[in-house]
This record gives sequence, structure tokens and C-alpha cells, in this order.
Amino acid sequence: MPQPAYPAPETTPPFPRGAHTAFPTAPAITARTILPGFGLSLGFTLAYLGLIVLVPLSAAFLKTAGMSLHDFVAAVASPRVFAAYRLSFGASLAAAFVNMVFGLIVAWVLVRYSFPGRRIVDAMVDLPFALPTAVAGIALTSLYAPHGWVGRWLAPLGVKVAFTWTGVFIALTFIGLPFVVRTVQPVLQELEPEIEEAATTLGANRWQAITRILLPELAPSLLTGFALAFARALGEYGSVVFISGNMPMKTEIVPLLIITKLEQYDYRGATAIAVVMLVSSFLLLLLINLLQKWSRRSHAI
Repeated sequence: MPQPAYPAPETTPPFPRGAHTAFPTAPAITARTILPGFGLSLGFTLAYLGLIVLVPLSAAFLKTAGMSLHDFVAAVASPRVFAAYRLSFGASLAAAFVNMVFGLIVAWVLVRYSFPGRRIVDAMVDLPFALPTAVAGIALTSLYAPHGWVGRWLAPLGVKVAFTWTGVFIALTFIGLPFVVRTVQPVLQELEPEIEEAATTLGANRWQAITRILLPELAPSLLTGFALAFARALGEYGSVVFISGNMPMKTEIVPLLIITKLEQYDYRGATAIAVVMLVSSFLLLLLINLLQKWSRRSHAI
């Protein structure tokens, strides 16, 4: 039986080699923001940061540049200065680590649990922000002095807090706690409790849910809170100067040593120590930022 003849499909003749089609090109679209004034606002931002941040820091470096290498080393490497470095950096790091641990616990309780007085506790976290540092120092000294409310109970046990390294550590812990809590708290609020329930349903115990699910999500915010608490403690003066006792080679912090040199009209020596503190703080913050970047990258992978 003969098959019906179907018309052959129409085919488009191929373009000759080397020929180009004349398709209309779309006009170039320039990305525009909704809010105008980007150039003006950016210029104002750079000028403001330059006047507030760059000019004072540049002045410190320029003041130090006029010193000889021998004078600079003598100003920043004396035994008294090294003792102040050891106290400031050691107490600041210890306080930041403690705040990172207990700040996470405080943020967890405020986010995950409902209890009477939670708003009051949440407001008390911000108290070190609003309280003048000198008032905090006087209050801590009154508490932990040998005849204070807490110190009188510790003295018979041979425990001395005020006018020791321990007092400096307590003061730095007091002023650094809100930085960790307020940094971790928003991240915890975004993590739904269903994530932990799903991990438990899949067979994970409580420790596995914390170490493998919660901590990887909280690691960048924890490092940020640690960096903020450390930077705040490193430059703290008001709350420490009362409880430390200001004894050279024992309880003298670096900010107090800088003030002492300024009162003695040793401006170059004070500036040299300030430059060392500035460079050290910058390097430590850079290291923490690199750790944050590595944590985000490893978590994304």
C-alpha cells in the first residue's frame, strides 16, 4: 500500500562561513541605585573617617618616627613596660575567653527559655554599656576590697581580689560581657529550635547537636564577640584604675602607664607605647577576622 507523501520540513539554509547575523544588541544598562547621592555620601564618609580615625593614628606614627631606634626600644621594652604588657594582654585575653563561654550561655537562656523576669535580665546585660566606667570601678572596689561586702568573706580564706591581677580580670570581664551576648543573641534568634529537634530525631545526642549543628553556625558571631570584648578590655581604663591599685610591675595596666608618662611630659615615650598597642591590637583583630573567614568558608563547604 503506497505511503502518503508528506511535505518535506522546511529547513533554514545555513549561514555562509564567516557571516554574522545582524541581531539587534541590547543597550548597555548602567546599574543605578534607588537612593541618589552616592558620591556625596561616600565622600562625606571617607572624610569623616579620615578626620576621626586616620588623622589621630597618623599623628601617633609621625610622632614616633622622630625617635631613634635606640630611644624607641628603650621606651617600649623596659621591664616596667613589659610588666604592663603582660597584665593588659593576659587579663584581656582571659576575660574575653570567659565572656565568650558565659556570654553564649546567657544569650542561650535569653533566647531559648521563657521565665519570669526575662526582660529585666535582658536589660541588665546592657548595664555595663550605660554605666560610667569610673562608677563601675568604684563599685567593684567597694565589693572586693578587704572590708567590702564580698571581700570581708574572702579575706579569712586568704583570697584577695582588689588590688591584684584577679581584680583587673573581674573588671575586664564585667565590661566585656555585653559585647558577646549582643553579638550571639541575634544569630540564636534566627536558628529555629526545629533544627535541634530534627538532629535529635535523626539520632544525635545533645552533645552532637551542639558541636556539629549549633557551634558551626555560631562560630563567626562568637569570634566577633570575642574580638570586640578583647579590644574593649585592652583599652579599658576607668573601671580598672580603681580596683587594680596601680602598683608598678604588679598591677599597672598599659593605659595607666601611658597616662603616667603624659603627666611626666614624656610625650614620645607615651606615643611609642601607644603605637605598640595599636599595632598589636590590629594584628590580633586581623587574625580573628581571618579565623572568621576560614570558619565561614569551611562551614559553606
